Amino acid sequence: DGRIVVAAAMTRNTSGVGIELDPMRVAEAMEYAADSRVEFLVDFIEEDIFSADIREATVVTMYLLHSINIDLRPRLLKELRPGTRIVSHAFDMGDWTPDATLEVSGIGIYMWVVPAQVEGAWAWEDSNGNAFHIELEQKYQKITGQAWQADEEIDIKSATLDGCDLRLALQKGPGAPRHRFTLTFDGTDLAEVVENAA
Repeated sequence: DGRIVVAAAMTRNTSGVGIELDPMRVAEAMEYAADSRVEFLVDFIEEDIFSADIREATVVTMYLLHSINIDLRPRLLKELRPGTRIVSHAFDMGDWTPDATLEVSGIGIYMWVVPAQVEGAWAWEDSNGNAFHIELEQKYQKITGQAWQADEEIDIKSATLDGCDLRLALQKGPGAPRHRFTLTFDGTDLAEVVENAA
């Protein structure tokens, strides 16, 4: 009925698009937007969520059944830009663990951040000219893999993927200093490496 899109426009002054198959619901939502005086910020379209263009979204909100969330999940991961937030009312997305959860009046609210595709081999040098190399595997925002400094294997102590940014802590062994980096990905390429203070 458009209440989330209208609420975002009223409280955040942000534009939004609602997608609904039922033309009567679309008409009701447009009327509600006009009554709320935010019709210049919002639009509602009669379309299928599995074919509507969602690529420009920065936030996606959903109140769909669990099975529909699961069916929609591959499209969300493929078409939305890394860093896009997804919020679902009441239903999760299976084995894609939410980045945050909240309970409101006994109902679960789930939030995910679309992760960049970071699986593969990546190499860079730190400010002292030390060469680092990592080989990563990825399942959603969960990262595992191996790392080397020069030709010596070192431990990945932590790997946290948040949208386009992968934060790594690498260490040769117990007691050795940790090397901390933020790797920023642009699409499927490594765009920038920032060396963080230990």
